[in-house]
Amino acid sequence: MDQVVDQAEVESTHYDIVVIGGGPGGYATALYGASAGLRIALIEKDKVGGTCLHRGCIPAKELLESASVHRAVLHAGEFGVFVDGAPRIDWSVTVDRKQRVIDQMFTGLSGLLKSRKVDVFNGFGSLGPDRTVTIAGADGQRTQVTGDAVVIATGSLPRTIPGFEPDGATVVTSDEFLDLRTLPATAVVIGGGAIGCEFASTLADMGTQVTILEGLPKILPGCDSDVANVVERAFKKRGMTIRTGVTVTGHEPSPGGGTAVLVGEGERIDVDLVVVSVGRRPYIDGLGLEGTAVGVTERGFIAVDEHCRTAEPGVWSIGDCIDTPQLAHIGFIEGINVVKDVLGEKTVPVDYGKVPWAIYCHPEVSFAGHSEQSAKAAGIDVVTSKHRFMGNGRAVILGETDGLVKVIAERRPDGTGGTILGVHMVGPWVTEQLGQGYLAVNWEATVDDVAAFIQPHPSMSELFGETVLSLTGRSLH
Repeated sequence: MDQVVDQAEVESTHYDIVVIGGGPGGYATALYGASAGLRIALIEKDKVGGTCLHRGCIPAKELLESASVHRAVLHAGEFGVFVDGAPRIDWSVTVDRKQRVIDQMFTGLSGLLKSRKVDVFNGFGSLGPDRTVTIAGADGQRTQVTGDAVVIATGSLPRTIPGFEPDGATVVTSDEFLDLRTLPATAVVIGGGAIGCEFASTLADMGTQVTILEGLPKILPGCDSDVANVVERAFKKRGMTIRTGVTVTGHEPSPGGGTAVLVGEGERIDVDLVVVSVGRRPYIDGLGLEGTAVGVTERGFIAVDEHCRTAEPGVWSIGDCIDTPQLAHIGFIEGINVVKDVLGEKTVPVDYGKVPWAIYCHPEVSFAGHSEQSAKAAGIDVVTSKHRFMGNGRAVILGETDGLVKVIAERRPDGTGGTILGVHMVGPWVTEQLGQGYLAVNWEATVDDVAAFIQPHPSMSELFGETVLSLTGRSLH
């Protein structure tokens, strides 16, 4: 359990900041605020860490890592390492390890909040006038606290679609998928976005026959087309079926187990499991906003300005419940900026078009800034360069040569690159390689600026350096 305060021992029910929601945005606000010397109350109805720690980022990546280990063992013979017989998967062991990782990080986070003297209240927080927050505990006890500032960070929930209500066995969302105790032989993943591709990749690497159904013309719709095409080819090479531009109308459970997914005009796909991965919706149910000036958009998000301020004086909102990229690290920076705003310090609003994105399927994807398509749609004259991992020594050594690095830059009159507008990567460990590309985009560095820096050899990061170098009009490999 959380390090929850004994409400009878609370010295005062007034705080510098009251935070509703203990996910990444909420606990980041609490930790950063406490480090600045503020008195913080953090209200969480479940466990601190939120979706990211308990039902999202951390458990999903742990399962992907288990899939990676299985993939490595299968191909160990290529490195002269032979394992007698085929590797055996015990998925329940994988799920148990996932829970140990969660528990370890949860314990660490709870201890950190306690050491920073953050008062953690276990219950559901609702906002009233004058920055008064009512906490309804699971035991029925109700407590009120007030703050000079209130931060709403209540997160999001998986979206569902009509005809596919989750039952936890045959039809699941991300919440239920991460607790499955057995692997299905066949599965349909509805939604080819980041989360859907991660789940599909995990299942395929563990031997499940996977079909991805995506309503848009391509999977990973927010990615540069060259990057998305690499992932699609890699998925198909591993035996996945990918259907784009299709609609699903429902499913019909089979008497012997599993179900038939209905696609388009009467097509049926028989599978053991359906994973619904069509995005997440803001979770603001029961917050009591009606008695305040806090506004809600047509799409159900809390309305905020560029500094995450709501229309209610002294009330901010951050994370998945506002209409910004639903990424844990976005919640972190929004929380930091809110604390600075509360303290009267100058903050620079987040440029959401330049934030770092990371997708952990195999092959991995990462990017920051414009894709070639979005830059052209914005009317920018661009020049691009891309280099493939098949020519990179470290990638060849690893046996992971699917992928590329692509850099998008403003076109100078002589045809060379100017300011770097976007960096897009797909391939081995690119989620760990994006850092210098992210900095280049956000510092508005030019191609000449970055080309002068030295990349270590042999390393996969050389590919970024060579891609930028080629935009100067000269190149090496």
